Amino acid sequence: MSIVDRPTSGSSLLGGSIVMPANSCAHALPPRLVSPWAGEPGTAGTVAVVGAGKMGLPLAAQFAGHGWTVIAVDVQEAVVAAINEGRSHMGEEPGVADLVASAHAAGRLRATTDGAAAAREANVVVLIVPVMLDARQQPDYRHMDAAVDAIAPGVHVGSLVIFETTLPVGDTRDRFAPRLEAASGLRADAEFLVAFSPERLFSGAVLRNLASYPKLVGGLSPRSTERAALFYDSVLDAEIVAMSSAEAAEFSKLADTTYRDVNIALANEFAAYADRVGVDIREVIAAANSQPYSHIHQPGLGVGGHCIPVYPHFLLSRAPELTLVARSREVNDGQIGVAVQAVRDALGGLDGAPVLVLGLTYREGVKELAYSRGVALVEALRSAGARVLAHDPLLSDADIRSLGAEPYPWGSPCDARALITQTADRLWRALDPAWFPDLAILVDGRNSLSGLALPPGVAHRGIGVPARG
Repeated sequence: MSIVDRPTSGSSLLGGSIVMPANSCAHALPPRLVSPWAGEPGTAGTVAVVGAGKMGLPLAAQFAGHGWTVIAVDVQEAVVAAINEGRSHMGEEPGVADLVASAHAAGRLRATTDGAAAAREANVVVLIVPVMLDARQQPDYRHMDAAVDAIAPGVHVGSLVIFETTLPVGDTRDRFAPRLEAASGLRADAEFLVAFSPERLFSGAVLRNLASYPKLVGGLSPRSTERAALFYDSVLDAEIVAMSSAEAAEFSKLADTTYRDVNIALANEFAAYADRVGVDIREVIAAANSQPYSHIHQPGLGVGGHCIPVYPHFLLSRAPELTLVARSREVNDGQIGVAVQAVRDALGGLDGAPVLVLGLTYREGVKELAYSRGVALVEALRSAGARVLAHDPLLSDADIRSLGAEPYPWGSPCDARALITQTADRLWRALDPAWFPDLAILVDGRNSLSGLALPPGVAHRGIGVPARG
């Protein structure tokens, strides 16, 4: 592909989802294996990928698929064992299992729990382990600090260390480079190189994203940036954007995700106003987005997942004056209260009321509960006194019970007086109101069931959609 200092193109935003075309591979494969690896075109070396989870394993498989020798590092022995058998432990990510199997069979992918040994052997170390939030909504560095400490004794002269985990601005330079220096006894950006390159991946489309989205790279200096850009140019089929600094790259990822959080909060406030004036927010958004400078997102019951609810707090941890960012977090988290109040009003109270929640994962089709609004919804309903039932096609009965709800067997008769859809799973379209003879209200939390025929007297309440019943 190519290395540039600004992205050369972008999609016209007409509203809704944007699917960028995947680039074809233009690399001459297999590359020539060299050690040490210095970035010469057509060559490959050894890379250690630290964190073989839902984003790390696809990265490892992608790198191996482009001729690099890959050592996956993980603290979970079961994950390491699976990779060393040529198996993916994450079956729902398209294409990853086949790529892991073929890379392992070709001898280019193996795994270990020994981070120092992997770093010692590797020319490049890529870290992609979680940095989430603690109880005070501040960055929780426990896993990343441990990962850096694990690989640091193996960092050697000529190593390139890249952080792909989203970080607060300045962490690559001010927190982790000094930590690596202290443990290795080497000087960052002189004896070893350090860069930041944020993952920009979407569960369910990771390999496609790797071939589509421009790869942002920023180092501690131009030398670190150049080496990291050359590495990604050898393993990815997307454009590589060499940015001015690690800080610019860190900020770019936070700006991307925070923009979406603020946009969704705006959509949720628009939806509340649409309720007041009696118009359908979906019609309004579709009309507004017909002008290409408008890209209003969709309202709903808030935002879940590892990224959008988390990374605005990374900004706020360093810049509490960003009041719009803070307010957007409040609006989106407050949407659960909108649903609970709608049910309370319809039933005249929630004490002992049976309420069925449909969808507990943070979005449909992805078995992930991180910051899920479904979990928050169950907790809010229980705190208000409701008896909470739940169904999610991706979760077992044991999973649902562990979240504090009674499992509901899909399609069985139920005494629920209220239904709340927290995801827009296609399964809900097969819902038959006859299963719920005592039903009084359906809260359509993702505006996906507005066409569902309900019995007389059963209310439909969407998000910014005119009420029925």
